[in-house]
Amino acid sequence: QVQLVESGGGLVQPGGSLRLSCVITGRTVGIHDMAWFRLAPGNQRMYVASITTKDTTNYADSVKGRFTVSRDNAKNTVYLQMNNLKPEDTAVYYCNRRLGQWSWGPGTDVTVSS
Repeated sequence: QVQLVESGGGLVQPGGSLRLSCVITGRTVGIHDMAWFRLAPGNQRMYVASITTKDTTNYADSVKGRFTVSRDNAKNTVYLQMNNLKPEDTAVYYCNRRLGQWSWGPGTDVTVSS
Protein backbone atom coordinates (compact mmCIF):
# COMPACT_ATOMS: atom_id res chain seq x y z
CA GLN A 1 0.00 0.00 0.00
CA VAL A 2 1.39 3.37 -1.00
CA GLN A 3 1.92 6.02 1.68
CA LEU A 4 2.86 9.65 1.15
CA VAL A 5 4.29 11.71 3.99
CA GLU A 6 4.94 15.39 3.46
CA SER A 7 7.07 17.54 5.76
CA GLY A 8 8.94 20.82 5.94
CA GLY A 9 6.08 23.26 6.25
CA GLY A 10 5.85 26.03 8.80
CA LEU A 11 5.32 29.71 9.43
CA VAL A 12 7.48 32.02 7.34
CA GLN A 13 7.52 35.74 6.62
CA PRO A 14 6.84 37.06 3.13
CA GLY A 15 9.99 36.75 1.06
CA GLY A 16 11.18 33.75 3.03
CA SER A 17 11.92 30.20 1.89
CA LEU A 18 10.92 26.68 2.78
CA ARG A 19 11.89 23.27 1.44
CA LEU A 20 9.18 20.65 1.47
CA SER A 21 9.88 16.92 1.32
CA CYS A 22 7.63 14.03 0.42
CA VAL A 23 8.67 10.49 1.22
CA ILE A 24 6.82 7.79 -0.66
CA THR A 25 6.66 4.20 0.57
CA GLY A 26 5.08 1.22 -1.11
CA ARG A 27 5.91 2.37 -4.63
CA THR A 28 9.07 3.01 -6.62
CA VAL A 29 8.73 6.71 -7.25
CA GLY A 30 11.29 6.70 -10.04
CA ILE A 31 8.82 5.21 -12.52
CA HIS A 32 6.12 7.82 -11.88
CA ASP A 33 5.61 11.44 -12.84
CA MET A 34 5.15 13.22 -9.53
CA ALA A 35 3.58 16.53 -8.57
CA TRP A 36 2.89 18.94 -5.77
CA PHE A 37 -0.58 20.31 -5.08
CA ARG A 38 -1.91 22.75 -2.52
CA LEU A 39 -5.19 23.36 -0.76
CA ALA A 40 -5.92 26.82 0.53
CA PRO A 41 -8.89 27.55 2.81
CA GLY A 42 -12.10 27.80 0.82
CA ASN A 43 -10.48 26.56 -2.38
CA GLN A 44 -10.10 23.31 -4.24
CA ARG A 45 -6.83 21.43 -4.28
CA MET A 46 -4.72 22.97 -7.02
CA TYR A 47 -1.72 21.91 -9.04
CA VAL A 48 1.57 23.58 -8.14
CA ALA A 49 4.41 21.79 -9.92
CA SER A 50 5.39 18.47 -11.44
CA ILE A 51 8.43 16.47 -12.42
CA THR A 52 8.51 13.63 -14.90
CA THR A 53 10.54 10.45 -14.80
CA LYS A 54 12.99 12.21 -17.11
CA ASP A 55 13.23 15.18 -14.70
CA THR A 56 11.26 17.53 -16.93
CA THR A 57 9.59 20.09 -14.70
CA ASN A 58 6.45 22.17 -15.05
CA TYR A 59 4.98 24.88 -12.84
CA ALA A 60 1.75 26.72 -12.29
CA ASP A 61 2.06 30.32 -13.45
CA SER A 62 1.58 31.56 -9.91
CA VAL A 63 4.81 29.89 -8.67
CA LYS A 64 6.96 29.94 -11.80
CA GLY A 65 10.39 31.39 -11.08
CA ARG A 66 9.97 31.00 -7.31
CA PHE A 67 9.44 27.27 -6.74
CA THR A 68 11.64 24.37 -7.83
CA VAL A 69 10.57 20.74 -7.84
CA SER A 70 13.13 17.94 -7.70
CA ARG A 71 13.36 14.27 -6.91
CA ASP A 72 15.78 11.77 -5.39
CA ASN A 73 14.78 8.36 -6.66
CA ALA A 74 17.30 6.60 -4.44
CA LYS A 75 15.50 8.05 -1.42
CA ASN A 76 12.03 7.71 -2.95
CA THR A 77 11.56 11.38 -2.14
CA VAL A 78 10.25 14.42 -3.97
CA TYR A 79 11.11 17.98 -2.94
CA LEU A 80 9.67 21.44 -3.41
CA GLN A 81 11.98 24.38 -2.83
CA MET A 82 9.90 27.50 -2.30
CA ASN A 83 11.56 30.91 -2.43
CA ASN A 84 10.21 34.44 -2.22
CA LEU A 85 7.07 33.17 -0.54
CA LYS A 86 3.95 35.29 -0.64
CA PRO A 87 0.89 35.33 1.62
CA GLU A 88 -1.14 33.80 -1.20
CA ASP A 89 1.10 30.72 -1.02
CA THR A 90 -0.47 29.88 2.34
CA ALA A 91 -1.98 26.41 2.03
CA VAL A 92 -1.59 22.77 2.91
CA TYR A 93 0.83 21.21 0.45
CA TYR A 94 0.54 17.66 -0.82
CA CYS A 95 2.59 15.49 -3.14
CA ASN A 96 1.17 12.74 -5.29
CA ARG A 97 1.40 11.13 -8.66
CA ARG A 98 0.76 13.73 -11.36
CA LEU A 99 -2.13 11.80 -12.90
CA GLY A 100 -4.21 9.07 -11.34
CA GLN A 101 -3.40 10.06 -7.81
CA TRP A 102 -2.90 7.60 -5.01
CA SER A 103 -4.55 8.12 -1.63
CA TRP A 104 -3.52 11.51 -0.30
CA GLY A 105 -1.09 11.96 2.55
CA PRO A 106 -1.62 14.32 5.50
CA GLY A 107 0.03 17.25 3.75
CA THR A 108 2.25 19.87 5.33
CA ASP A 109 0.97 23.27 6.38
CA VAL A 110 2.64 26.39 4.97
CA THR A 111 1.70 29.77 6.38
CA VAL A 112 3.20 32.95 4.95
CA SER A 113 2.52 35.89 7.20
CA SER A 114 4.29 38.80 8.82
